[in-house]
Amino acid sequence: MARTKEFDPDAALQAALELFWERGYEATSMSDLVEHLGVGRASLYATFGSKHDLYVKALRRYGENRDPSPVEMLSQPGPALPAVRGLVEFYTEDAIRDRRRRGCMIVNAAGEMLPGDEKVAGIVDANWTALETALTSALIRARAQGELAADRDPRALARFLLVFLQGLRLTSKGTPDAARLRDAAAQALTVLDR
Repeated sequence: MARTKEFDPDAALQAALELFWERGYEATSMSDLVEHLGVGRASLYATFGSKHDLYVKALRRYGENRDPSPVEMLSQPGPALPAVRGLVEFYTEDAIRDRRRRGCMIVNAAGEMLPGDEKVAGIVDANWTALETALTSALIRARAQGELAADRDPRALARFLLVFLQGLRLTSKGTPDAARLRDAAAQALTVLDR
């Protein structure tokens, strides 16, 4: 007869996500996870595999459960350019409000684990590609609707904004200077001007 799990794996995964997001992969030991999750080491290994397996699952969850979803924000019907501007403003204000200075877990993973970790690289690339694709689609719509000049390259603009947004999240982990972040966002948004 199989033993019943004495913990909620979903809640444990969320708690692991929070701990990894706060401390990073290397600074989080299995002992830290056992203590923070309140789950025995053997149960953690049996349910999630290694520490790295648990980290990868937590990172996937982070990428899949963004609220609000940047892809959804950019996919709303109606004018597209305000949605792109709104996304940049959301990232900026979210970074300013991040009092714990955790930044973005995907950006943190890229900085800590890449190059060299193929699983993490795949997750990072998938997240950034999804955001780039959503930005490109929104900017193509904006150009088709006359919101963006006809000679503008939606894909190049999307790539610029993707790189800017990731840099914004990284910068916010340092000195969270609201004026610095808002000024940079305002300058980045000028690339959308006609």
